[in-house]
Amino acid sequence: MHLCMDWSAVNFDWNRARAFLVTAEEGSLSAAARSLGMAQPTLGRQVRALEEELDVVLFERHGHGLVLTPSGLELVEHVRGMGEAAGRVALAATGQSQSVEGPVTITTTEVTAAFLLPPLISKLRQNHPGIQVDVVASNELRDLRRREADIALRSVRPTDPDLVAKKLMRESARLYASRDYLRGLEQLDGADTLKEAQFIGFEDNQPFLKGLNDLGLGLTERNFPIRCGDHLVQWEMVKRGLGIGVMITAVGDAEPKVENAAPWLPAFEFDVWLAAHREVNTSRRVRLVFDFLADEFPKAAANLAAKGC
Repeated sequence: MHLCMDWSAVNFDWNRARAFLVTAEEGSLSAAARSLGMAQPTLGRQVRALEEELDVVLFERHGHGLVLTPSGLELVEHVRGMGEAAGRVALAATGQSQSVEGPVTITTTEVTAAFLLPPLISKLRQNHPGIQVDVVASNELRDLRRREADIALRSVRPTDPDLVAKKLMRESARLYASRDYLRGLEQLDGADTLKEAQFIGFEDNQPFLKGLNDLGLGLTERNFPIRCGDHLVQWEMVKRGLGIGVMITAVGDAEPKVENAAPWLPAFEFDVWLAAHREVNTSRRVRLVFDFLADEFPKAAANLAAKGC
């Protein structure tokens, strides 16, 4: 839940807080004044003004120096955080801040997460070790508007006007099976041969069945004795000779345990889209990861496809 801050109630004077923080770290007004390059009386007035504003005593004199009171000890950690934030703001304003930190959640299909994302995440983390990458590997569409993820890699073009989307590439998929399984079938010389084959289907199998039959295969539900909602488990079954399954061409062609089960069929082609909520325009880390994937994802797919050549 996003909480709105009452800015009208914020009248904290940063100069006074800075005077307090440096005095606490240096241990005396004279040392703090030298560190800040100001006159000691001016610094002393700022510290006293902060005490009056907060109605607390921040320091007690101890010998020639100052020590924090219990109230001062409690306050100094908060003010130190303010100082660190102010430093980051100053660096960002002058273009000197190079570190980008924080979590970014990427959702994509199980196959993309397993075969294409690992080298990309490795390169991203090498360049920006402060970024924490959370991967949601699922064939279910995640709602970017409800912040179930920051960035999505999908084969479906987003239609939500609140999303920013970019088409990355054209990808393809084919039917594959193990050599042993293909040898067990009759001679493969056309689509009729596949009518007797076993296919490994999806949990919701109707779209897959319809897509195959649109190509003239003439399959029925009996051709799908094995079904699984997890595409990676399906792929393991294909490699172990349990039947014919579908896989993106870059992965299928690179796998030595399988062959194209229907080389006469055209590849199933689809677009790959990169999408994010419009927050990508205001979050530096989300924008960085979005732009990184836009540049590097097509290269990773091409490298994987080259391994199968």
